Amino acid sequence: MAQPIDAPKHLMKAVHRHYFEPEYDAFKPRTLWSLKNAFTSAFKELDPIPMYRATSSLGTYFDTVN
Repeated sequence: MAQPIDAPKHLMKAVHRHYFEPEYDAFKPRTLWSLKNAFTSAFKELDPIPMYRATSSLGTYFDTVN
């Protein structure tokens, strides 16, 4: 079972935006890699400690999903 991502729910709008309207052409394909980039781009809005928690839990989450 996948562990939840330790990030505030309000970031999901930013994740959605980064995934469906990416800033860079390399992120336009709808792949798992571009989804990870959408999350990490959204995490940049957080303060350092919550950003670290969110980023580390994201890695754990995607390890269990693969």
